[in-house]
Amino acid sequence: MHNVLTILATASLLLSACCSGGDKAKAVYLDYEAPIEERVEDALSRMTLEEKVAIVHAQSKFSSAGVPRLGIPTLWTSDGPHGVRAEVLWDKWSQAKWTNDSCVAFPALTCLAASWDRELAALYGRSIGEEAKYRNKHVLLGPGVNIYRTPLNGRNFEYMGEDPYLASQMVVPYVKGVQSNNVAACVKHYALNNEEECRHTTDVDLSDRALYEIYLPAFKAAVQEGGAWSIMGAYNLYRGQHLCHNKRMLKDILKGEWGFDGAVVSDWGGAHDSDEAIANGLDLEFGTWTDGLFTGPSNVYAQYHLANPYLERLRDGRASEEELNDKCRRVLRLMMRTSMSGNNSLGEMCSEAHYAAARKIGAEGIVLLKNDNGLLPVQPGVRKIAVMGENAIKMMTVGGGSSSLKAQHEISPLKGISDRAAAAGIEVKYARAYVGSTDGSQDGITAGVKINEDRDAQTLAAEALELARESDLVIFVGGLNKNKRQDCEGCDREFLDLPYNQSELVAALAAVNPNIVVCLVSGNAVTMPWLDAVPSVVQAWYCGSEAGNSLADVLFGDVCPSGKLPFTFPAALADSPAHQEGMQFPNPDKVYYKEGIYVGYRWFEHKDIKPLFAFGHGLSYTSFQYGDAKLSSSTMKRGGSITVSIPVTNTGKCAGAEVVQLYVTDDECSVDRPEKELKGFEKVFLQPGESTVVKIALDESALQYFDEQAHRWVAEKGRFTVQVGSASDDIRSTASFELR
Repeated sequence: MHNVLTILATASLLLSACCSGGDKAKAVYLDYEAPIEERVEDALSRMTLEEKVAIVHAQSKFSSAGVPRLGIPTLWTSDGPHGVRAEVLWDKWSQAKWTNDSCVAFPALTCLAASWDRELAALYGRSIGEEAKYRNKHVLLGPGVNIYRTPLNGRNFEYMGEDPYLASQMVVPYVKGVQSNNVAACVKHYALNNEEECRHTTDVDLSDRALYEIYLPAFKAAVQEGGAWSIMGAYNLYRGQHLCHNKRMLKDILKGEWGFDGAVVSDWGGAHDSDEAIANGLDLEFGTWTDGLFTGPSNVYAQYHLANPYLERLRDGRASEEELNDKCRRVLRLMMRTSMSGNNSLGEMCSEAHYAAARKIGAEGIVLLKNDNGLLPVQPGVRKIAVMGENAIKMMTVGGGSSSLKAQHEISPLKGISDRAAAAGIEVKYARAYVGSTDGSQDGITAGVKINEDRDAQTLAAEALELARESDLVIFVGGLNKNKRQDCEGCDREFLDLPYNQSELVAALAAVNPNIVVCLVSGNAVTMPWLDAVPSVVQAWYCGSEAGNSLADVLFGDVCPSGKLPFTFPAALADSPAHQEGMQFPNPDKVYYKEGIYVGYRWFEHKDIKPLFAFGHGLSYTSFQYGDAKLSSSTMKRGGSITVSIPVTNTGKCAGAEVVQLYVTDDECSVDRPEKELKGFEKVFLQPGESTVVKIALDESALQYFDEQAHRWVAEKGRFTVQVGSASDDIRSTASFELR
């Protein structure tokens, strides 16, 4: 019905424009077959100065104005990276209380990254793009690709991990999938948005090597390989200038070096200065002075930096119409690609296919961190399972900030496990075990499950221990949640340990029943002082609508786990590169990234620090044997490439997938370089006893570092070593070649 009304409304605009504008309007909106650039120029030539200014800033919380006189419709945006946000009122964050705006909640992007599966990234993008299309949203505010610099960042769960190559490989198919529906992906938060607590005041400085090698590649890939139609600026500053109007980042790098032809969108409340917003590359301004939290004056939208202040500067000569025309071209191009694309497909919402996609992505992203004694999958002799922990019943699709969703349904871990156990004739009993946060609401959306608790911690623990003693298997579902000071926008974690005394509880449970599986629901690393006493640990992530089913699929062996960590789990916070002695966190003012290019596994190997779990780590219910890596040539010529071939055999008893990871080492470099850098990976599915040869191509770009003095990418001639393995700390084979 929503789409029918939209079509009728658009038809009305067209009729009105035809009657009032004559042939001046005709080519703007009717000739969908004309090249986009011709349509953009035609529209621009017909617009008044006031109409031009009107389309470069918001007119409501989530929309910007069209040009009704010319039949150009309103441009609608929506959060977020994991699902299409519920409708809010025109000028408030309060719910509009529609009854048809529920969505499928897809797994958080940490889970998608943990799948190391480009095809799943494409499926994710297509599916969420179809939901956005159905809801008449033209710009989807996601995905996020900020680098995992610190495990305390409250928003890490929305991003794709610590490695720039992995994030680059996963973001491209996501963007293409979304945009295949003529819905724009808005890749965020560009850039260096690596902490939340002081995100409006943190002023980041770092070396150009770190900027170009670590923090920019995923954005560049989204633009140049994914063809992203919009980019969202970050809240924080870079070298003294806010990133929503930062000349170097937006004009020099994004639009200059990378040739980005789309629109730069401010984060909500991310614009702070009219002159900088006009001159430094911002194209579409949202949320100014409200910051998404507070209301402004009644005419707040007219007071935006790119609204009346812009008009004043245009009229008195302080701003040029040439600059305005560039912004308008970008916004019009965005409209022509989306709301005026001529794509009449309706998309689909809450379909069986989308739920199946969410379930599959969740299951393939779940990481089996530890599995001693073959405790998992659940063995045939198990007749009674004790499920415990607040996260077994707490809904996780609500909360966390702008990614909070109004999911049509959410399968809890308890329900997923109980349903699967019942099918196998296994009894399941539940104990709360601990109380964390009973709040399950945000912006008027509630989880629909009441988890209030009157019993004290001692009573809850005693009940859990008694149930553990009488059970064959204990499945503890804990971790973090999406409340403040955990995995949540706008604030950061205060410590790396599990909250709510969970570590003490896990240790006590393991003491009374050694057959215990700990499932961690989180988007961040945590410490595990109980690890030696627990045989099985599963990183379960935030898996969205089908979370419980995805988890049960893995626990019961319906899906052989194949997820690999997209970031390193440090044993202690002091081991993390962003938390060395003398380094402040959070940073209210200036922060210099002293670790430079040594982020994540690069740091741990550079400093010879043993992590709790390494980047790329993930176990399986089967086993894989690697043969010797073979190179197509012993030399690579400038501009050429070589192929690395790796025999892989499933030597176990069940079918499963393995992620073959390829790292490169520069053996003869004249500059400081990491011990190894991820430069290739392939995920292969094999039946028991089946073999294949994985082939990964490397070209000169895989060998380069960024030369700050020359401001260019450089690959030095000499010897390079490829290291192939199942994780960054589990190298199975090496081979060397010469670059000439």
